[in-house]
Amino acid sequence: MPTRIALITLLTDNLAEMVTFYRDALHFNVRNDHGGNVEFDSEGVRFALCERRILHELTANDGYAQPADGHAFELAFQYGSRDEVNAAYKGITAKGARAISAPREMPWGQYTGFFADPDGNIHEVYCDPQDES
Repeated sequence: MPTRIALITLLTDNLAEMVTFYRDALHFNVRNDHGGNVEFDSEGVRFALCERRILHELTANDGYAQPADGHAFELAFQYGSRDEVNAAYKGITAKGARAISAPREMPWGQYTGFFADPDGNIHEVYCDPQDES
């Protein structure tokens, strides 16, 4: 059986603000709220936020309790057209995302804009212009 990602969990020390951001700016609906761990509805792969202290508590006996150490991943959100990317970028940044780079044509052919969530994780909104109708 091929390897498949079943869950993406973002660790945070700022759960309340991150939940508000992913719910209000990125329009994820909360599926389960277990206090320090919140899972959202997400088609294709489960998506959650978890307080960093919980993972540290669960893994400290195994010697793992590392602090946050910079930007380590990126989430990409695909849209169907440049207009949709522009509207999404404007809406997301209006609801608290830090604008990193406004949407523009990338050397690899996509139309992409970058923003950061409240913890500083950089994500993107993009479209494949060749797929626009």
